[in-house]
Amino acid sequence: MAEQSGADNRITERLTVSEAAARLGISEGAVRGRINRGTLEADRESGTVYVLLYGEHTADTQKTTGGYPGEYNALTSALEARIESLERQLEEARERDRENRRLLAAALERIPPQLEAPSEPRESPETATEGVEPRPGGVQEGAERPWWSRWFGR
Repeated sequence: MAEQSGADNRITERLTVSEAAARLGISEGAVRGRINRGTLEADRESGTVYVLLYGEHTADTQKTTGGYPGEYNALTSALEARIESLERQLEEARERDRENRRLLAAALERIPPQLEAPSEPRESPETATEGVEPRPGGVQEGAERPWWSRWFGR
């Protein structure tokens, strides 16, 4: 029900919580939260809570602002501009990546092929320990022992 408020000459709608939630496009819990925070006015009559929606929430204003109050439109337009800017930056970065990949592929084509690795494995170098009996513990004389073996005297 639309009423004319005498004090500030704004059109006021007096709706139940569920009607206000449908009008604002939010849940009933969100409407109750806004009432508790004081961002929406409400009054109680015979156990029923009625939400008072002023001009910024009425149907006429919603038609002209796309269903959102003015401050939300400003935030939305700022976010849309930021998204467009980020999308443009992303496309530029993708274009740079494509160009870099093209240049890298061209550079790799110019590099001469490397010599192929020999098909036979290399032989290990022979040691000069032929004829020396192995010591107990597996370490031969003249061979480098691990540091822990030298430290602990093994």
